[in-house]
Amino acid sequence: MLLAAASGDGARLLLELGAVILGLALLARLAAAIGLSPIPFYLLVGLALGEGSPVRLSISTEFIESGSQIGVVLLLFLLGLEYSGPELIGSLRQSAPTGGVDLVLNATPGFLAGLLLGWGPLAALILAGVTYISSSGIIAKLLSDLGRTGNRETPTVLAVLVIEDLTMAVYLPLVAGILVGGSALSTTGSILVALVAVTAVLGLAVRYGDHLSRLVFSRSDEVLLFTLLGMTLLVAGIAEQLQVSAAVGAFLVGIAISGRSADAAHGLLTPLRDLFAGAFFVFFALETDLEALPAVAPAAIALAAVTAVTKVATGWWGARRAGIATPGRFRAGFALVARGEFSIVIAGLAVAGGVERRLGPLTAAYVLTLAVLGPVITRFGDPVVLRFTDRARAGRGQISPTATTGP
Repeated sequence: MLLAAASGDGARLLLELGAVILGLALLARLAAAIGLSPIPFYLLVGLALGEGSPVRLSISTEFIESGSQIGVVLLLFLLGLEYSGPELIGSLRQSAPTGGVDLVLNATPGFLAGLLLGWGPLAALILAGVTYISSSGIIAKLLSDLGRTGNRETPTVLAVLVIEDLTMAVYLPLVAGILVGGSALSTTGSILVALVAVTAVLGLAVRYGDHLSRLVFSRSDEVLLFTLLGMTLLVAGIAEQLQVSAAVGAFLVGIAISGRSADAAHGLLTPLRDLFAGAFFVFFALETDLEALPAVAPAAIALAAVTAVTKVATGWWGARRAGIATPGRFRAGFALVARGEFSIVIAGLAVAGGVERRLGPLTAAYVLTLAVLGPVITRFGDPVVLRFTDRARAGRGQISPTATTGP
């Protein structure tokens, strides 16, 4: 009897996963045919199968949830492979003022919106965190899909993302401590542990990255795959345990890997990244309750419109400081629009702590709006900006920037 039940569950799991993955494949073909990132389509699949939907997944949700966590880790690891430790540190130093502008421009609307909705200061503070932080997972996927990892504005985008994740290393322990009524001493201790952990891993990545790369390299694809994947997941798990973002841990491992190991890692891990990244986007939408969205949709859409503009302004200002031409400034801003995994985590803390019942649905509607709008504006905003720049320069009798300006 138990064996038959287990067999039935196994068959149902395979059927559900097979149908979801095949659906993602068809949508990825459609996205490629029209020149768009597949992320919005993946989100729609999750919505069609999530809370309040007539069609629900039964037993594959836990597998997809685990896969989604691996997806974010692999997205950031492979993105980290594109940059060296000295490049990252230089970019962080240069972009520190941009990080401050980012915090003011994007946390303030969330805090004010919470107060305008009649929420208390704590709920408003949590909504400020939701609107502040961009989605590392979505943006990493976008940069890869659109072939922009080598663009001149991309280091600025990555520096902003890393600064945001480091800010979360302070923000999350602070909010969690307030929610559980912890003492100021214990909350401060958690923050210090998180900051020390990030600093230590970054220092090791910069100083001993070459030695680590030589140590992990193997001519056997099997050995190298297991080594890189195991090491990345282990460091990401330790980072999460220390209340640092798992994404930051994976990104720093990618920074530390170079040479032959990095070249081989691209071929070995890219297919796994694409599979589990799809699981991340599907699971995110699966957790959204369709029935709760209409009541909070107006406020969420208004907040999304305001903070989309403030994120574009953040990227534009940061890229301008880095000496990037006007089209690249807008590309940086468009890339930062998407919100995602961290915003959901922040809202989840508040919901679990019973702070404000409307915060969960509002965050879901807000993040879903920008998780779809971000990829769309990133893909189609660049040609619009180029045409506008062409016309402006032509009106001043200058040469078209499409002929003179690099990425």
